[in-house]
Amino acid sequence: MTTTEKVAYLKGLADGLNVDKASAEGKLFSAIIDVLDDLALSVEDLTDQIDAIDLDLSDLEEYVYEEDEDFCDGDCEGCDGCDGFGDFEEDALYEFECPACHEIVYFDEELFDGEDDAIECPNCGTVLELDAIGEDEEDED
Repeated sequence: MTTTEKVAYLKGLADGLNVDKASAEGKLFSAIIDVLDDLALSVEDLTDQIDAIDLDLSDLEEYVYEEDEDFCDGDCEGCDGCDGFGDFEEDALYEFECPACHEIVYFDEELFDGEDDAIECPNCGTVLELDAIGEDEEDED
């Protein structure tokens, strides 16, 4: 039995008991049942909204986590630069730990080819020297 059905039962029970709605007790019971009815309808509406969100989330999860049949499992030719679909990435990402906030920051190859020699950490705003980052990446190779 749903909450709205239970409240409807209470309304019927109060009517069947011939509670005098003009008396103090009758007014109280009537007000309590009205509040319960409003709460039950609100819960029902909220449940419907949650169900709709759950369906949308399910669709989104299916879209995001769906396994693509063209997805590379690491055995394709030249997997060092593979983007996961057997195609080579044109812009490789470089991982760098910010010395100030110690967060991992990712830069693409284009940053090293540009005219700027420094960039701000997107996490803490510390100015990072691109020359030092490039040298760190070259040392790792």
